[in-house]
Amino acid sequence: MASNIILERVFDFLKDFPPFSLLESSHLRAISANVSVRYLEQGEYVFRQGDDPHPEFFIVKQGSVELRQSPTPAPGQESGINMAASAVSGTAEDGKGALIDVCDEGDVFGVRAMISQLPYISNALAAEEVLLYGIPTEVFKPLLTDNSRVALFFAAGFAAGQPVVRSNLFDTSRGQQTLGEQARPHFSIFRLAEIFSTQAGRSLVSCRPDETIQAVAARMSHEGVGSIIIIDKNKRPLGIVTDTDFRKKVVTGIVPITRPVQDIMNSPVVTVSPSLSVAEVLIRMMREHVHHLCVTVDGTPDTQATGIISEHDLLLRQGSNPAVILREIEKSSGVEALPALRNRAEELLSYYLQQEVNIAFVAGVISEINDAIIRKALQHAEGVLEKANIPSPGLRYCWLSLGSEGREEQLLRTDQDNALVYEDPPAGKEEIASAYFLQLASETNNVLIDCGFAECPSDMMARNQRWCQPLRQWKDYFGDWIRTPDEKSLMLATIFFDFRPVYGDYRLADSLTDFIYHQIRRDKLFLNYLAANAMQNPPPLGFFRNLLVERSGEHKDSFDIKLRAMMPLVDAARVLILSHEVNGINNTFRRYEKLAELEPKNADLFREAAIAYEIMMRLRARTGLNHSNSGRYIPIHELSKIARQTLRHGFRPIADVQEVLRVRFQLDMLRR
Repeated sequence: MASNIILERVFDFLKDFPPFSLLESSHLRAISANVSVRYLEQGEYVFRQGDDPHPEFFIVKQGSVELRQSPTPAPGQESGINMAASAVSGTAEDGKGALIDVCDEGDVFGVRAMISQLPYISNALAAEEVLLYGIPTEVFKPLLTDNSRVALFFAAGFAAGQPVVRSNLFDTSRGQQTLGEQARPHFSIFRLAEIFSTQAGRSLVSCRPDETIQAVAARMSHEGVGSIIIIDKNKRPLGIVTDTDFRKKVVTGIVPITRPVQDIMNSPVVTVSPSLSVAEVLIRMMREHVHHLCVTVDGTPDTQATGIISEHDLLLRQGSNPAVILREIEKSSGVEALPALRNRAEELLSYYLQQEVNIAFVAGVISEINDAIIRKALQHAEGVLEKANIPSPGLRYCWLSLGSEGREEQLLRTDQDNALVYEDPPAGKEEIASAYFLQLASETNNVLIDCGFAECPSDMMARNQRWCQPLRQWKDYFGDWIRTPDEKSLMLATIFFDFRPVYGDYRLADSLTDFIYHQIRRDKLFLNYLAANAMQNPPPLGFFRNLLVERSGEHKDSFDIKLRAMMPLVDAARVLILSHEVNGINNTFRRYEKLAELEPKNADLFREAAIAYEIMMRLRARTGLNHSNSGRYIPIHELSKIARQTLRHGFRPIADVQEVLRVRFQLDMLRR
């Protein structure tokens, strides 16, 4: 039994580290009163692989402990640690086994044996002089069933040396979200079906297409609704009429009230499934530029209509709505209001991150807002040139977003990467076309700078003449990069192959995409070189499984999450999705989700990679908001134990995805 002085010291130490930080004070004091204290010299074993479990597990008070594992577990032991991934940072040494983890201050280990009552699956030995606290299993174990947050801590694999296999990375992410903040359910996770279930007694208001406008208006007034679904004899949706249609088409006298309602209905109506979440519905509204959606049995117009959901309905329930920001951008007469509206988007981002909203939804919302700002900036630029009497060359053009914005992953206002492609001008008009589109691009880039999107240090911007070119020149660029995949070509490929049309004539972008796949089919070795380039950044763990941090300079002791963790996953996803010739999916975690569909045998790995990337996006965005920067460099001392463990678990798919690249694209042969 610890003395009162020791008890207080133990209590003060434990309360700062999970899972003890998750306990009520009375429970923690009871545990603190029963801890044992152990001191070990360097090289001494805490336990050995195959030993029966001790009556206690451990937390490091001072020093560090290595967990090492022999390649073949002893008979009767559980396995499950991903040795392929673990061996990346260590090899068998002096019979102690391969290094699988290093525990330092506040790390908990030896819990697997506590939970399973099976022999230890690794050696635990002091890497230096070590002071440990032993936590009696019998005292602590009841909390596993009584405290859900403590149970989640262990289920998510946050204790050192706990094996985290692929299916558990989701639990890790969920655990980090739940334990990291005082999170509460966000409105956007609710399903439409749940929303409708709260509208008891409110049935769908509908009418037939041959009913008169007057009769339909009377019914809407009687029901107190602002919209009505027009259905066929099988109750399938044909169209929708809203108050706006009455004002624009009937009140103005364009259509008499005696005409059938089908004369003013909007058709086809956009339909959704009741299984969609509110987040997905909001995204759909923004992408379709509609304010009402019809809910049908299976989400298609071929089944019975069951309800109607409006943006107003969602506003009433949510209190705030990104669609409002989007609408204000679209309705703004100039560009003066855009910086403030983009600031509001950043506030929304901060709110979403605090509420642990699904990162796919967050990325979708912010990308829609960014795209709306770009569209408005281009419309403004067109007007500026027209007022300046600069004649338009009369050629089609398309604005291309590149890099993270091209991938719909630019949550923060990082630097711009964009380009412009325009229709091939007729002979003799080349200079006029070039001058017009360069000025258009320059005006647009300047508006984006005013909105907080910094200039690209490498000038990968549409105002740069090199990246403001007619279609034939862009085909020459991509053709050269594919035919001659040298270091510079591959660097450019990693930026430009993620292009996404945002404004203008998308057929130009489609033509470029068709050309690229045609060229890749002709020059098949290009993908092999692109795959080799994607292997440049290995998993970011050092030999002692510590995060690789910058050793000097402005970002000393910070972790470069973009270069060391995110780009390996981005680069690998790009190569693999190109090899399947999949168009229209630029987002990295959606690429991995698509790859999971296309390659069932690797589905678990790709889903894990998608989750890992989402974890990293969230962490980078939070860091960026906290420091008012890009979030690229994360000060290690700011990461909690749980955040650090989550990040390390997120690195596991990198090595395995790169192994897929190595084998599939025969990279060992390429190096010879």
